[in-house]
Amino acid sequence: MPVREVLHMGDARLLRHAEEVRKFDSPELNELLKDMRDTMHSLDGVGLAAPQIGVNLRVVIFEVSSNPRYPDAETVPQTVLINPVLTPLSDAMEEGWEGCLSIPGMRGLVPRFTHLRYQGRDEYGALIDRTVSGFHARVVQHECDHLDGILYPMRVRDLKDFGFNEALFPGETVQDE
Repeated sequence: MPVREVLHMGDARLLRHAEEVRKFDSPELNELLKDMRDTMHSLDGVGLAAPQIGVNLRVVIFEVSSNPRYPDAETVPQTVLINPVLTPLSDAMEEGWEGCLSIPGMRGLVPRFTHLRYQGRDEYGALIDRTVSGFHARVVQHECDHLDGILYPMRVRDLKDFGFNEALFPGETVQDE
């Protein structure tokens, strides 16, 4: 399937509130998901939201297994999450460095809830209901933010904690999410 162009910060389409998916297991949805997987994998990403490739639907995918960009990250199962609802399970938050395929070459220190429940549907319309923490929770929050037109720099508390990878992490190889 084709690898799609990932929109970059500054493109107004990334700032829209995405629309709910109404029809599951359709040829159009299946094609979108294949394109999203191919695009994410081609860039060694751990997640991708449909708005990042210009499709204004509430669809995200994510997965962390043996990703060379995140060798120490916990495993996150391959997931298609449609029309998600996130519910923080405590007020506890933790700051962590994030990057994004829509903001190449940059990183920011972003606060995220440490423990949450997410619900939604898979590509067939079956209910997904998981309670997660750690990196899994961070990835889900990052991707779902895209559905509401939020890019991670909007969540950075202090702009001294936002910048280009080579300036923030001299001598290290840091990739985008």
